[in-house]
Amino acid sequence: MVIETTGLRESKKRETRQLISDHATRLFLEQGFEQTTIAEIATAARVAKKTVTNYFPRKEDLALDRHETFVAGLASALAERAAGESALAALRRAFLDAVGERSPVAGFSGPEFSRMIHESPTLTARLRDLHDQREQALADALAAATDAPAGDITPRAAASQLGGAHRLLFRRIQELTLAGHDNARIAAVVAREAAQVFDLLEPALGGYAVAS
Repeated sequence: MVIETTGLRESKKRETRQLISDHATRLFLEQGFEQTTIAEIATAARVAKKTVTNYFPRKEDLALDRHETFVAGLASALAERAAGESALAALRRAFLDAVGERSPVAGFSGPEFSRMIHESPTLTARLRDLHDQREQALADALAAATDAPAGDITPRAAASQLGGAHRLLFRRIQELTLAGHDNARIAAVVAREAAQVFDLLEPALGGYAVAS
């Protein structure tokens, strides 16, 4: 009974969180991110304003509600690499898989959402911060995976290059989206450009952090 009650409670929390997120996204797209207030979101979702902030402490997180998955993404790809696979190969594969899935985490968010981010200084700054956090999470994961001694700059250098590649390609997807291309065209272009980007990193990182 306790397990069942706990499960129902968690399910209700997920539903409430999704409800708030859905209404927030709708209002952001209709009115603009900067113009929409937390009070308006709470009213639309029929919850208290405090409920909104309990689930989403930052207004930006209502728009970028996959931020936790985004930040952990590169480190997760590293952790899932196969035996004999380098960090570069694993992250390359993960990115191309995301492109194939047209994943929002890779940047496939549609023209309206992409325009909303582009036009909001707050969201643009928050997205830069999330890229930085993602790169740091990768650096920490690389340090652990390679047993790097404390203070070794190598994991940070590798993470900077790998994170920079993903940051560039994310931005490229956004650029093509705002230019009016459909997802099929964007995926074709970015898959080709990703090969160029990752090939440039191969001489330096092709043998780094290979899984045993």
